[in-house]
Amino acid sequence: MNLKIVGSIAIVAGTAIGAGMLALPLATAAMGLVPALMLMIVVWAISAYTSLLMLEVNLRSGIGDNLHVITGKSLGRKGQIVQSLSFLSLLFALTAAYLTGGADLLMLKAKTWFDIVLDNQTAVLLFTFILGGFAALGVHWIDKLSRALFSTMVVLLALVLVFLLPEVSYSALAQRAATNSLTAVWLSAIPVVVTSFGFHVCIATLVRYLDGDVPSLRKVLLIGSTIPLFCYVLWLLVTLGTVGGEAIAGFNGSLSKLISTLQEISAQPLISKFIGLFADLALITSFLGVTMSLFDFNAELIRAQNSWGGRTQTWLLTFLPPLACALFVPEGFIALLGFAAIPLVVITVFLPAIIAMKQRSKASAGYQVSGGNAALWLLMLMGSVIIVAQLYAAT
Repeated sequence: MNLKIVGSIAIVAGTAIGAGMLALPLATAAMGLVPALMLMIVVWAISAYTSLLMLEVNLRSGIGDNLHVITGKSLGRKGQIVQSLSFLSLLFALTAAYLTGGADLLMLKAKTWFDIVLDNQTAVLLFTFILGGFAALGVHWIDKLSRALFSTMVVLLALVLVFLLPEVSYSALAQRAATNSLTAVWLSAIPVVVTSFGFHVCIATLVRYLDGDVPSLRKVLLIGSTIPLFCYVLWLLVTLGTVGGEAIAGFNGSLSKLISTLQEISAQPLISKFIGLFADLALITSFLGVTMSLFDFNAELIRAQNSWGGRTQTWLLTFLPPLACALFVPEGFIALLGFAAIPLVVITVFLPAIIAMKQRSKASAGYQVSGGNAALWLLMLMGSVIIVAQLYAAT
């Protein structure tokens, strides 16, 4: 396996693993371990299949085309508008989610390190202006910073898992929170799990990077999507097996409560610090990647000049909408990640499936994911279920 393939696998896995990982125990605790693992495996299978479907439409459209161009070729201007609005909604929702989660962790740090009690509004503003400023620096600087932070995060994750796995107890794993409706629990968890497997935005770049080599790209997408599944399973074992599903369900989506409880369980102060730093880096790396993409998208949207004035204008457009959401929905980390599943499904399920049907009707040659059009209709049915689940969870 050459270095380009290894690097591409790392890009796929790194795009998926991040703040969504922190949300998984909070979203699935009330289900119990076995149902949560079953849900993750099903979502992983859908995610892997849709990645191969997006590979198909990329190759048929032309190596180097991004989803916007591909959509325009098959569905015209109206399709591009749907794709752009979905992409913008996805990035805004993720940014707002990371602002709320980041503020939650910042309040925990201020209390633990300096014995300072921050209110949510102050924490949101500090997190936005301190870390949000990196978005305006450009991709060159964010790329260097993200690579260093992500590498550190992976090492910390390995250390946390090694030291906490011996603390896992069967009795804690067997716990399941009391609930009036298992259906409601499932429907609330599905969108968050779906968002945690979102890596598809990098596929067009990888197709170009690997020169459309189908065997290599299939290997990259399947291995790269399986690594997050492996990490998520271990993370659920550690969290549910130490804290317990009933206790985590009682946190009501509070990220700081989950992290502080894990730190208390750790008998070693150094591992406690590793847990806190891992959570910080998981959220920060996701935040930097998402806000960089949103900043660039907005700059292109408004045709902003590459000057201080233009970058300031783009920065305000990038952060004011999610900032307002984070200020007025302080406990929206899980809810916002769940909402992000709707535009994500549009981008990764509905648009690729419809485009693939159109492309196949015109030409049968070239790479085609298995299952035929029947699999595409089944895929869109599953996408509809995900959207209905999120709409139900939001009511």
